[in-house]
Amino acid sequence: MSRTESPPNRLRNTVSSSASTDLHYLGASEALGLFRSRALSPVELLEAVLQRIDAINPRINALTEQLADEARESALSAERQYRAGGALAPLLGLPIAAKEKHSLAGHVLSNGLVAQRAVVASTDHPVISRIRSAGGIVHARTTTPEFCCATVTHSPLWGVTHNPFNLELSPGGSSGGSGAALAAGFAPLATGSDIAGSTRLPAAFTGTVGFKAPYGRIPGVAPLSADHYRSDGPMARTVADAALLANVMAGRHAGDHASLAAAAPLPGAWSSVAGIRIALCIRLGDYLIDPDVEANTRAVAAALQSAGAIVEEVELPWNTAEINRVSFTHFGHILGPTMEDETRGTESQLAAYTVQFMADARAAASDTRFLDGLTAETRMQGELAAVMTGFDALVCPTSAVAALTADGHYIDGITASGEHLEHYWQSHMTLPFNISNRCPVLAVPSGMADCGIPTGVQIVGHPFDDGTVFRVGAAVEAVRPWAHRYARIGD
Repeated sequence: MSRTESPPNRLRNTVSSSASTDLHYLGASEALGLFRSRALSPVELLEAVLQRIDAINPRINALTEQLADEARESALSAERQYRAGGALAPLLGLPIAAKEKHSLAGHVLSNGLVAQRAVVASTDHPVISRIRSAGGIVHARTTTPEFCCATVTHSPLWGVTHNPFNLELSPGGSSGGSGAALAAGFAPLATGSDIAGSTRLPAAFTGTVGFKAPYGRIPGVAPLSADHYRSDGPMARTVADAALLANVMAGRHAGDHASLAAAAPLPGAWSSVAGIRIALCIRLGDYLIDPDVEANTRAVAAALQSAGAIVEEVELPWNTAEINRVSFTHFGHILGPTMEDETRGTESQLAAYTVQFMADARAAASDTRFLDGLTAETRMQGELAAVMTGFDALVCPTSAVAALTADGHYIDGITASGEHLEHYWQSHMTLPFNISNRCPVLAVPSGMADCGIPTGVQIVGHPFDDGTVFRVGAAVEAVRPWAHRYARIGD
């Protein structure tokens, strides 16, 4: 196999900015710099990642498929392009893990369903086609729950995906495979999607970065691309790497008429937050917050204040029961019927959480008109706008609870801060920002929970103000670094 003249050992001696010098934990932006200087070959990075997968994935189960042979060919081609010089694609040679729902032409697109395990996609998802056009190498595909409808990641088709920091716990969902893959060193970048927190929750539970782009920023696939709760987006281990992938994903697409013209690219480096006004909201109304989650959120706020930001605590007039009711009214008129159409006649093969989701959605739709749901959504959007007036961004926890068990179904609800909640989604603080889905939200790590896995915060921006949430996220990364908290499983 072709190698550059600079061996991996030289790289390990020269890479000093990474908290870990393991090649499989090399960041995307740093790898690109080393590719360009020819201190590292894309072939070397890919082989390190594939070896890591072979060694660790049997214990984590984050992948549905590997494309190793195809990836090796692409890495060798990228190596040749770096040697030749000239214009280079922005992701050239980077291995990228793709969430299974992001279709690859000629490969299975199951949505995690046993009954669809033989369905083959005819086209690439828009984010996949853009990654490939930008020189990225899709070398692995990541697990999800069925229909991406749960905030844990397990299914009868793929089994249980485990959190690399604590194998008894979940990496979250539905992009749990992507979060686990990043945390375990299986890729420097991954794709996620988010209709209720599916990018941000795995980011919180795995100590990674997830971006819920504002609706329309990153194109999707019809008909659910018309669902205004929906967002596809990047996941990474650093803010700059998430911005790198977001820039590639974003922009108008002919197949998604809700997609927006590309905005100015995110820069990858940001000015300080001195003078920025940040609203801190711990409970978003009446969410019950685990003490370690609250402590870590307040530590982030204090760190931002030490960096010169002006932080003021605020309150919102929301309650979890209404948020759950409003969101399930929405799902009951859109996602629920889609799932029922797709699974009719195969109900006996479904996970318990899928059956429960469809039942909850059906009940909400029968009880509340879509118009009534929109009325409640616009009221909540107005309440958020009012609270954020005079501030540049809002910071809050990502999940009120620090952890979920890896194989849990949570059909009977969840316990948060000693109280029982009817629905486990009432313990996740992401849904309000799918209701207000023109707001960009960047999820970044906030610290470590008492149970030994990371916690996270959400940085919420004004509608379509992506730059500010990345600027604040980069500041959090600088003043409260988390790179040394990589999962050390198998090391």
